[in-house]
Amino acid sequence: MQSGVIFAALAYTAWGLFPIFFKQLASVNAFEVVMHRTVWSLVFLLGVLTVRRHWDWLGAVLRSPRVLGAFALSAVLLAANWSTYVWAVQNAHVLDASLGYFILPLVNVALGFVFLHERPRPGQWLAVAVAAAGVLWLTVQAGRVPWVALVLALTFGFYGLLRKVGALGALEGLTLETLVLSPVAAGLLAWWSWQGQGALVQGNATTLGWLLLAGPLTAVPLLLFAAGARRVSMSTMGILQYISPSLQLLLGVWLYGEVFASARVLGFCLIWAALGVYGLEGWWNSRQQK
Repeated sequence: MQSGVIFAALAYTAWGLFPIFFKQLASVNAFEVVMHRTVWSLVFLLGVLTVRRHWDWLGAVLRSPRVLGAFALSAVLLAANWSTYVWAVQNAHVLDASLGYFILPLVNVALGFVFLHERPRPGQWLAVAVAAAGVLWLTVQAGRVPWVALVLALTFGFYGLLRKVGALGALEGLTLETLVLSPVAAGLLAWWSWQGQGALVQGNATTLGWLLLAGPLTAVPLLLFAAGARRVSMSTMGILQYISPSLQLLLGVWLYGEVFASARVLGFCLIWAALGVYGLEGWWNSRQQK
């Protein structure tokens, strides 16, 4: 449990700082960035597997249609999440992306309750209710359906659920997902290059360097997340997840100058109050058990 919390916290911290990375790739189409993320993540993961000499799992997986189907679905969810997030960062919607990851804990708690039969304690339900009020306030203040936020929350919520109940570990599962996506990604990159388009042909050395770096920067947080998701409950993962949107919010407002209307402050205060309630409830429950 303790190691799972550490793994998940590190993953969410890395994701919270991702806008800094993707802003460096503003000249590259968001979908193309995702294709590069997929290919270079696979290269990185294959290197890790080679160093560890850990290939014995692959044969059994390739002979299991059920496992392949589950991880093909998680791969599609992951690609949809990546594409939406990169587009949001590149088009000055970092605050909208942060809202999506503020909504995600509510999705995690709901999925844990419905599919995993987890039963949060009353104090945890109170924290979720306060956070839901904050998210509702933020949505109302936006004055429109927050499609970026909803897509990010739903795709990654279901992705996390599939990875939690998946038959493979963190490294093996992510490798299989990128194996599923990479033929399409590599084919598109090759086609664009043949047409004289895309970053591989038109990009400078700096841009290509950032794209290559996308491999380890994508794989390492996902490995940490998958390792954490298998060790802690969905509701606990949901609360830890607030690390990422909080960092994104700070970056969007203070580094990239996105407008943060004063009316939205109440929503974020409610969310932070929910964090406080959840933390105090967990401390009190631990003390009672001792």
